[in-house]
Amino acid sequence: MDNFSPTRNYAQSLDQTDPLGPFRARFSHPQPSLRYMDGNSLGKLPLKTLDVMEKAVRDQWGRELIRGWNQGWWEAPQRIGDKIGQLVGAAPDQVVLCDSTSVNLFKLVNTALLLKPERKKIISDTLNFPSDLYILQGIMHTLQKGHTLQLVSSQDDDLTPDISALIDAIDENTALVTLSHVVFKSGYLYDMAEITRRAHEAGALVLWDLSHSAGVFPVELDACEADLAIGCTYKYLNGGPGAPAFLYINHRLQEQAVSPIWGWAGQDKPFNFDLAYTPAPGIRRFVAGTPHVLSSLAVDSGVDISLEAGMPAIREKSIRMTEYFIRLSDALLTEYQFRVGSPREARLRGGHVSLRHPEGYRINRALIDEMEVIPDFREPDNIRFGFAPLYTSYEEIWETVERLRVVMSEKRYTHYSEAKATVT
Repeated sequence: MDNFSPTRNYAQSLDQTDPLGPFRARFSHPQPSLRYMDGNSLGKLPLKTLDVMEKAVRDQWGRELIRGWNQGWWEAPQRIGDKIGQLVGAAPDQVVLCDSTSVNLFKLVNTALLLKPERKKIISDTLNFPSDLYILQGIMHTLQKGHTLQLVSSQDDDLTPDISALIDAIDENTALVTLSHVVFKSGYLYDMAEITRRAHEAGALVLWDLSHSAGVFPVELDACEADLAIGCTYKYLNGGPGAPAFLYINHRLQEQAVSPIWGWAGQDKPFNFDLAYTPAPGIRRFVAGTPHVLSSLAVDSGVDISLEAGMPAIREKSIRMTEYFIRLSDALLTEYQFRVGSPREARLRGGHVSLRHPEGYRINRALIDEMEVIPDFREPDNIRFGFAPLYTSYEEIWETVERLRVVMSEKRYTHYSEAKATVT
């Protein structure tokens, strides 16, 4: 972007040479004037999904009824899991689609603690997604086996992790280190390979939450020798609201790994209906209950688009979009006391950018209610802008910043209450 210019024409020129530009037509855009900047929370609807879901409901469920289980439904968790594995750098039979991220985190944390019974410390940091921390707290409360959770504080108010302190906290009593690969507020991107290596040197396991990196960053789980991972599919993988999540267990751990939920779908021979549980071999044992067929098929169609586009191209555009947004913000918004709350170095940045402002919540409300721009807000002062390389255009980014400038120049945010809505 050596010829950067904060103009609409420049944005249009970027769109004209965008290799991923044609993929935009694969998604639903029912409101042409809407600028959707929340792909890091909920991805847009792939048009293919409409056909897939209609066929699944009308032809598979409607006509085949229970016969559908022998026509691909039963195998869906592993079949789709292997596709996701291609996006996160995992060889076949290491990823499975099932349950929610919280349930999968519960399963894998318990698994890790069982694999390291002599160790009693779990390490995370204050930048981890709070829901993940709640799961950890709940496990310690219910297990009551003397485990402790050590949260390493962030380096400063810019939401930057203190990597040195994190690594120093890992010792001979550490069973598990668990982090969000991309920090949900700031978009900071951890060095997965380095942190995993340092944890392994101390004999600890590592569990990564890929919810904000899967589908926008070329994760390399196998190459990094990762142990365990979870992630959602409704953000950059465009699987739909509440879509099933996925989990990863490295091959080297699978036969020793024990799921804490012994569900019938993870039984070795579920239709023998034995009274005693025998775990299925490999990753299948971590599928607990009946697979979520309809929502899984929606994930399938979303993942296919990402596979077709390819993660290198997706990551390249993600870097260009986030850099473009930061440069626009510097050029057009500095006078309004915004500051960038995300790393400026591309190697440290995921797919979304945070702008920080004391009036962040009210500004966010004005953007949504008056300007047809949808970002989201995270306490205490972060407006997050999530750019989805498959369907976000550079012109949309330019218009987003321009509409934000109007909100500030006309002080439109002052019309809104500071009282928070339930969902921000």
